[in-house]
Amino acid sequence: MKRVLVTGGAGFIGSQFVRGLRDADVTVLDKLTYAGNRANLEGVPHRFVHGDVCDAELLSRIVPGHDLVVNFAAESHVDRSIEGAAEFVRTNVLGTQTLLQACLDAGVPKVVQVSTDEVYGSIDIGSWDESAPVRPRSPYAASKAGGDMIAQAYAITHGLNVSITRCGNNYGPRQYPEKIIPLFITNLLRGRKVPLYGDGGNVRDWIHVEDHCAGIRLVADVGEPGEVYHIAGTAELTNKELTARLLEACGKGWDMVEYVADRKGHDRRYSLDDRKLRALGWRPRISFEQGLKETVRWYRDNPGWWAGT
Repeated sequence: MKRVLVTGGAGFIGSQFVRGLRDADVTVLDKLTYAGNRANLEGVPHRFVHGDVCDAELLSRIVPGHDLVVNFAAESHVDRSIEGAAEFVRTNVLGTQTLLQACLDAGVPKVVQVSTDEVYGSIDIGSWDESAPVRPRSPYAASKAGGDMIAQAYAITHGLNVSITRCGNNYGPRQYPEKIIPLFITNLLRGRKVPLYGDGGNVRDWIHVEDHCAGIRLVADVGEPGEVYHIAGTAELTNKELTARLLEACGKGWDMVEYVADRKGHDRRYSLDDRKLRALGWRPRISFEQGLKETVRWYRDNPGWWAGT
């Protein structure tokens, strides 16, 4: 049975990845910051370790013996990174390096570094392929780019078998209500207005978390050392278009929308070219219409999960 270590495995995407593992002996390492929630792993067989990816001594004890390590551990909210970048650099850069060194020391056969399309900055037309230069425009994006570069350096310098995935905006059940979809859903279900940045024209590409995790599993199986793989979404929408769909799904009108000042350095558009991963056999399975409907239903049916946020 394959032994898998998932860092950040109590978070939104990490817990979904753990849920999708089959016939594996799984260890989850999570610091349980505000967005980490052990309830996300209820009913899923795993061994839980409460700890920090920056803790080299802890990693030296838990990493050895694993066949695969997947790093989801990250600070990920852009607004929080603008307010204070230090924790983002610590976790996303130093934490990645500390984990990779532990994997190298332990002889882990395969590592996957989970990253983001935000490392590229903003693109007006077309889509980035994996050879595009990184031009991050927020402290969060810069910290993720730093972790990716360290991963590539470990692959080149040390021969560590680490691959990198970069994905668009995720959505689905159990996402902490600071990102736009769960924030808007939970606000609307409470009867509160939703804040729409600027003119609402910023464009994002949306992917269901299950499709994202399927792509990560494929990269874990066949990804090449030091290579980057894009996992693109199924719906490219402006934030205003997304808001309209959320209002309709929750039975609300535009009177529930409050336009607010735009975020500093707000990237206008992201778009990934995913032909490299599709050539390996990956395809998204969940349409945005289906996924959004099911996501709204989950938040409506599980108020106890989010009511205290």
